[in-house]
Amino acid sequence: MTEKKLTWHKIAEHENELTFNAGNLLQMEIAGKQVCLSKYGERILAFAAKCPHAGGSLVNGHVDALGNVVCPLHRYKFSIYNGRNTSGEGYFLKRFPLQINSDGIFISFEENKSFL
Repeated sequence: MTEKKLTWHKIAEHENELTFNAGNLLQMEIAGKQVCLSKYGERILAFAAKCPHAGGSLVNGHVDALGNVVCPLHRYKFSIYNGRNTSGEGYFLKRFPLQINSDGIFISFEENKSFL
């Protein structure tokens, strides 16, 4: 089994630089890729910007009280922690590793891998 090679990208110096909308979501372009960030409690998580069901723009949805991102098109819900569709249709939301440390906030993408 080969080890995944990740490329890290700095997205902010500090959390205060990130402006989340009323749904606790933020979409940004990182290394030519559209990514959605979520603020839930004290955590920031990163995942694909489009819903895997019908391609809805997740930034126009919201994060519910249970920590699920809700797509604005058909109300499909995905756990921001593991990407699983919570109602069992089998869709999976691509997630990305995110680190916050004293140097800033970083997101990583797997090299030589399809984005979505």
